[in-house]
Amino acid sequence: MDRTHRCILTNICLVYKDDEILVIDRKKKDWPGLTFPGGHVEKDEDFNSSVIREVKEETGLTIKNPILCGIEEFKTEKEDRYLMLYYKTNKFTGKIKRSKEGEVFWIKRKDLNKHKLSLDLKRILKVMESDKLSEIIYYKKGNKWLSKIV
Repeated sequence: MDRTHRCILTNICLVYKDDEILVIDRKKKDWPGLTFPGGHVEKDEDFNSSVIREVKEETGLTIKNPILCGIEEFKTEKEDRYLMLYYKTNKFTGKIKRSKEGEVFWIKRKDLNKHKLSLDLKRILKVMESDKLSEIIYYKKGNKWLSKIV
């Protein structure tokens, strides 16, 4: 029995300080709204290095000690597995800068819901901030996509 399958690996990172979190106001049509920095894991790149690189590319900050705090998975239209690793850290150096992804800025955690958020950011944050939740799973039932948080 072959247990291998294609998998797309990505990451997203909650960078925080005191009561503020770092967000990107993405303007791309495929995932617009406030989100956290992150992106694809490159071939032969380890997960930790990939999230450090993505945050640097998208925000200008160099993060340290990112902690894995959850995962998300679903299948693409081609039946590839899509896996997003959730990280968080409050250790960083540098100054934020705008990137090709959009405007980057600090926002009070309590003010996050006053803005247009990217798809499922509330649920992602719920997992990232929880000590009891670890995963968002998307699955198809008939023609409808459903999800559960575990």
